[in-house]
Amino acid sequence: MPRLIALLVFAMLATGAQAVDKAAKVRSAKAASLVETTKDGDPIVHSSSVLVLDPATGQTLYSKNADHVAPIASITKLMTAMVVLDARLSMDEAIEITSEDIDTVKGTGSRLPIGSHFRRDDLLRLALMASDNRAASALGRNYPGGRPAFIEAMNAKATSLGLTQTHYVDSSGLSPSNVSSPADLGKLVTAASKYEVIKEYSTTRAVSVQLPDSKRKMTFVNTNGLVRASDWQIGLSKTGYISEAGKCLVMQAIIANQPIVIVLLDSWGRLTRIGDANRIRRWLEKNPSKLVSG
Repeated sequence: MPRLIALLVFAMLATGAQAVDKAAKVRSAKAASLVETTKDGDPIVHSSSVLVLDPATGQTLYSKNADHVAPIASITKLMTAMVVLDARLSMDEAIEITSEDIDTVKGTGSRLPIGSHFRRDDLLRLALMASDNRAASALGRNYPGGRPAFIEAMNAKATSLGLTQTHYVDSSGLSPSNVSSPADLGKLVTAASKYEVIKEYSTTRAVSVQLPDSKRKMTFVNTNGLVRASDWQIGLSKTGYISEAGKCLVMQAIIANQPIVIVLLDSWGRLTRIGDANRIRRWLEKNPSKLVSG
């Protein structure tokens, strides 16, 4: 009997604790929803530079330091993809990964072995979805005229798109001299969204690639966790990180039934850019009047 009473008391205490914990979570969620906007009704975001754009009208829905020029890391690879596609090169051509593709700037690694060959199409997909730096390097190196011609084409494309605050020095984004602003990147994402291949490859959740010189397969996953989430409709995505740039993220996503461009630069912490994207989405869903083209 004493043991039975003890068990009943333990069960009651456990139930009470669960109820308290549930109530605390509800209060926490309500508190979080209350502080997601400023007194002026703008979203509270923690990335250093932000742009939220309606690409249908070109109207800025929200901005923070939108003209601040800063390193953009692997966001660079969107321009790399556009230049490759504009050149109409054979996507089935086998390209060798060589020692020239080793990252000597930041010392990052790659799972693409030196001496292996991949189709240009495979390298483009891996550069966009997995942000592989050797893939991006090989794409630039195998452009007609080599790397110098490729960088020239990147900057010429930027000029043609009206990107006045943007400059490129490599195809991967490893150099902090690859710079842009949220205002320019909003235009870049809008332009890149017109390429079906970029949209598809940048939003591929995961892919298995077989090494052409062996039977071994490697699986790569998208660097943007939101792409792998079921509650987002993302049409284009690219992440980036080097120490000088911080965590970066650009996306084109369907929010409140409309395409929206989001640019987040220099996010501190591992999940800040993801949190900012979610806060921006909730802000727009709660304020559909902001979507002037609707």
